[in-house]
Amino acid sequence: MRATFQGLETARRGMYTQQSALQVTGHNVANANTPGFTRQRVNFEQTETYPPPAMNKPQIPGQIGTGVQAESVQRIRDSFLDVQYRGENNKLGYWETKAESLKKMEEIMNEPSDSGLGKTMDMFWQSLQDLAVNPKNSGARSVVRQRGMALAETFQYLSNSLSTIRQDLKNEIGVTEKEVNSLLKQIHNVNQQIGDVEPHGMTPNDLYDERDRLIDDLSKLVNIKVSYEPSGGNANPLAEGKALISLVGSNNVPYANLVHGKGYQEIKVNMSASVPDANVESISVGSQSYTMEKFNSDGKLKGLIESFGYIDKDGNTQGSYPDMMAELDNLAFTFATEFNKIHSAGMSPNEINNVDENGERNPINEDILFFVNGGSNDLTPADRKGFAQRIGLSDEVKSSLDNIANADGTNPEEATTGDSSVLLQLTEVINKDFDYGQNSQMSNFRNYYEVLIGGMAVDTQNAVRLTNNSATLRQAVEERRMSTSAVSLDEEMTNMIQFQHAYNASARMISLQDELLDKIINGMGTAGR
Repeated sequence: MRATFQGLETARRGMYTQQSALQVTGHNVANANTPGFTRQRVNFEQTETYPPPAMNKPQIPGQIGTGVQAESVQRIRDSFLDVQYRGENNKLGYWETKAESLKKMEEIMNEPSDSGLGKTMDMFWQSLQDLAVNPKNSGARSVVRQRGMALAETFQYLSNSLSTIRQDLKNEIGVTEKEVNSLLKQIHNVNQQIGDVEPHGMTPNDLYDERDRLIDDLSKLVNIKVSYEPSGGNANPLAEGKALISLVGSNNVPYANLVHGKGYQEIKVNMSASVPDANVESISVGSQSYTMEKFNSDGKLKGLIESFGYIDKDGNTQGSYPDMMAELDNLAFTFATEFNKIHSAGMSPNEINNVDENGERNPINEDILFFVNGGSNDLTPADRKGFAQRIGLSDEVKSSLDNIANADGTNPEEATTGDSSVLLQLTEVINKDFDYGQNSQMSNFRNYYEVLIGGMAVDTQNAVRLTNNSATLRQAVEERRMSTSAVSLDEEMTNMIQFQHAYNASARMISLQDELLDKIINGMGTAGR
């Protein structure tokens, strides 16, 4: 015969199990707005039926259930969606960084506009043409000098502004490096906490959420692959284990361990020793060093390095900002060199009207330069690098308007102040094709600058387009992930009512059992008293 109190035990188990479900529901509701929280549920499981198979089992019609128990508390999460999200988050981090740096470059170059380098150059050529009409006009000469100064200052402004943004990128690389290493340390610490809990048969769901949130943040900075190893002990089948994080290249093949079973390895960005033109030479993971060709892990860190500048396998500097600064140097150096060739060969009014010690007219050709390298009048190929920051007008041109050449200096005796042959040659410099170095094609100044600005615009447009695409794809994956893992208050309210009614029903069952036992104990065996 079954025990009289078996119904009480069945109802008690029902109350406790529904109470556990209500507590988990309350936890979900409380964390509805917590970043990274994954909704949880209680997995109900029937307890062992009565009676078990045995020789002396009671003769009853069949096995009878003994109630319910909370078998486990499980997170509702799809690991496949996590992998998808981190992949799209990584692409977004890379292209978002590239687009942001290129947008800043576009703002500095400010083309096309009335204040950009292109317009400043056009105004300078126009002033030369105006002077060629009347070489003796001091007002026109003043305009040429002022427009020349404006052109030199525009080159300096652009180069200095790009250098300032590049320094900001260097600082941001340092910040991102620290952020990566901080996340690795936090993930390692959470791994240790999980490893202390899982061997005892429990599933630390809130620690899993925290770890997944940290991994999501890390995936935007570098490309990673996550795997798991068991914590050992008497682990629950639902236990996820410790997370192992590897650095992954563009071919999706892991090549460095960031977080492993025994600890973690920090990432360090190594700059070249040259100052101030430091570039990224390599990236270290622990004791292992990788060049940029081998460190092909997309993400924000790589986007910053590619914008800031790095040394390639041939020892050359690559990067959006170094490339643009080098192109400006090429343009400014070639422009100044070719302009000076013609200007120094010509003669200015001061040279034409020169008088000797006897007071007689003695025309001379002093090879006066118009543009110089900072305070130096020498222009050598070694001055090309950084020339856009140093270009300026010569002291002779600054000190006297009559040092601007206008006449042909081939026959000094025949030169006159009304001769504009050299000015006409100078106005044609912009239309001639020159070699700008660095394997560039022969081109005139306008075309070279247009190609430079056009290439920047195309790169920016491409980066913005891929940023928008990556953001859209990440949002789509995030929405699917939220539909699975996020807390729905309406659904939780429904579950709350369901578990509440089940709890009340179990409590009512106990009241019923109490009435039955009261009848048995107090109402039976009273006949004949």
